[in-house]
Amino acid sequence: MNLPTLTDIEAAAQVVYRSVPPTPQYRWGLLSERLGTGCWLKHENHTPVGAFKIRGGLTYFDQLQQRGERPREVISATRGNHGQSIGWAAREHGVACTIVVPHGNSVEKNAAMRALGVQLVEHGSDFQESREHAMRLAAERGAHMVPSFHRDLLRGVSTYWWEFFKAVPQLDVVYVPIGQGSGACSAIAAKQALGHRARIVGVVSAHATTYADSIAAGRVVEAPVTTQLADGMACRVADAEALAILAPALDHIVQVTDDEVAQAMRAVFADTHNVAEGAGAAALAAALQEKETLSGLNVGLSLSGGNVDSAIFAKVLSGASA
Repeated sequence: MNLPTLTDIEAAAQVVYRSVPPTPQYRWGLLSERLGTGCWLKHENHTPVGAFKIRGGLTYFDQLQQRGERPREVISATRGNHGQSIGWAAREHGVACTIVVPHGNSVEKNAAMRALGVQLVEHGSDFQESREHAMRLAAERGAHMVPSFHRDLLRGVSTYWWEFFKAVPQLDVVYVPIGQGSGACSAIAAKQALGHRARIVGVVSAHATTYADSIAAGRVVEAPVTTQLADGMACRVADAEALAILAPALDHIVQVTDDEVAQAMRAVFADTHNVAEGAGAAALAAALQEKETLSGLNVGLSLSGGNVDSAIFAKVLSGASA
């Protein structure tokens, strides 16, 4: 897959900005004190769906429209943020949208998707089973299956890293969570497009290690998912196209436990009074794990989303991991 170029990303930004303004990035004083060095946080929790994914949905549908391929119905699978993105864009384009989620999915993410007009289907015990069911449904109904990883999604997602790298050109290292890979691949695309020098560190859940295992093995390796907190990184099977982009371009990968993620969620709230979902706090969790190596560096962190159920967040703030 060819990554989006600077021209692609700049054009995508114009599509995204018709619906969503650029998100801020701040150098938080308390967060910098905690990390022991200058720390910038990119606030993708400030989009209308509370996560970066909305950017990709907007550009995916725009590309369909430009090719004259606007479908009657779209179907996709999600743990929540991708589904909100596709639901938002489908509503803007007047397209029916069905989203498949696993049983036990986030109550509040499910409610947010329904509020966008999504028909929600609960199927399977994890994302992979939901994805396979969504593909069957799309085939049966003649609907357009929206994948979780696609170049037209990357076009939009790359705009958030393009914003970040342009706003803070002095960044030395950035940490980005990996779910299906669009966020990390987009960071690579924006870095290459701008000729930025920052090292990109991927972050996976220690309880969902397919990307770490696959990069180490040089091929897709399925890994069990047991995370109770980082549902945005709860991927059992790495995407081969994403893997081919990530493997040569990431500086390294950090694995973070649910306990470390919970500590980072509390830290984000205490230091910035922003809410981070599990995956949204993973970048900070990884940076804190590597704190001793970051002295004197300008560190960029992705707060990729803030969509955590109230009851879970209350439990985390009280000192529990989930």
